[in-house]
Amino acid sequence: MSRAFLSVAALALMFTATSAASAQDAKQTIMPEDPDALAFQQAVGYSDAVIAGDLVILSGVVAGPADGDEGMEPGFARAFDKITRTLERAGLGWDDVVEIQTFHTDLPAQIETFADVKNRYVKAPFPAWTAIGITALYEPSALVEIKVTAYRGDRAE
Repeated sequence: MSRAFLSVAALALMFTATSAASAQDAKQTIMPEDPDALAFQQAVGYSDAVIAGDLVILSGVVAGPADGDEGMEPGFARAFDKITRTLERAGLGWDDVVEIQTFHTDLPAQIETFADVKNRYVKAPFPAWTAIGITALYEPSALVEIKVTAYRGDRAE
């Protein structure tokens, strides 16, 4: 191989390594305040949210029944409350949300109640929303997982 080729290859490798390191340095993470949740997320390896430039990308939040719940609404509301707290910890609110993705274990049975709860939090102008039917979630008792992306705009540091 020629020296020129090796030099170009070495430069490309250095640029790739530098870009990857810069991407790691440029992001901030939001971790749970609850010690048990923090221990779990550190063991599994994920954050409540990642702030990368103008975007705040939240990990999925599962919604499911708790002891004493009547219907799906209380579990959905708890999940939206948790998302609200994570957005607030990033200095944002529901008006900053640009995309919602939801993953439903029984989309036809859940969508009406879910939309009613979602609409208590999310107001016009509405973010993009994709609702997907799936067969299972990580948490066996979960009904829905909600993934949110928000835009910081002028608040980006």
